[in-house]
Amino acid sequence: MRNITFTSHGVACAAWHVPAVTDTLQAPAGRPCIVMAHGLGGTRDTGLLRFAEAFAAAGVDAFVFDYRGFGGSDGSPRQNISVRRQRQDYRAAVATARHLPGVDPDRIALWGTSYSGGHVVAVAADDPRVAAVVSMNPATDGAAALVQLTRYAGVGQLVRATGHGLLDATRALTRRTPHHVPVVGPPGSAALISTPGSEQAYLSIAGPSWRNETCARTALGVAVNRPTVHARRISCPLLVQVGRDDRIAPPAAARRTAGKAGRHAELREYPIDHFDFYSGNWQQRVAADQVTFLTAVLERSTVVSHSV
Repeated sequence: MRNITFTSHGVACAAWHVPAVTDTLQAPAGRPCIVMAHGLGGTRDTGLLRFAEAFAAAGVDAFVFDYRGFGGSDGSPRQNISVRRQRQDYRAAVATARHLPGVDPDRIALWGTSYSGGHVVAVAADDPRVAAVVSMNPATDGAAALVQLTRYAGVGQLVRATGHGLLDATRALTRRTPHHVPVVGPPGSAALISTPGSEQAYLSIAGPSWRNETCARTALGVAVNRPTVHARRISCPLLVQVGRDDRIAPPAAARRTAGKAGRHAELREYPIDHFDFYSGNWQQRVAADQVTFLTAVLERSTVVSHSV
């Protein structure tokens, strides 16, 4: 594993390059590479390496990065979850991955989870060179997520989140320090994620660079973050992995996203909740399904590139 620094909109971002340990998918142009980043408030050292290592064992390089303002990356304000900026960072990471030594620039895949599971749909829709997409327990429709939040936590939770968000937005306009709320916390707290058991589950996979705080303005943009609207423009194979019991990323919205992608999409469902994807037997199972999907797709793309 190598430490890499790349630039996104003038800001230095930190990444790991995990090279493949087998030539199974080697082609004259190089090996395939999958670009990976975390979901809501996550960092690359929070449960992503075990997925990256599974890809490397199958012959796929992995490029795992931190968004601007998170983990090892520069950028301010810190801990600001901006959909626009994070998608820009994905695009910059893809551009960097295409120039890594030994990597085939036409076999770049995208991997996202939770919030970034939506990012990768939107980014791939705008980049026809992307070879494949893995979208795990994805948040694809912010409006649906707010409806689900209201069902399990009540209208009061939505009102509190909006109040904190407006306070932070006001502080941003007046160039004062951000107002933070926890990323995850117990039910009834001001945290963005407060389903029962979520705090313990998130903390169990948290890496040393992860911080349990985010700019509260994030809550104001959730409803308008609807990557599902881009799904019809996906032109590469897409794996959507849904937890049927997911209380954070609405499973029905993810199913609709897969449906919009039509023949390009493969939908797999598991009888689990949101954080069950990141550890234990279920993590191994969903990672194995991702490897199977990617191997088949990237082998086909090798054959196609040879025949052109």
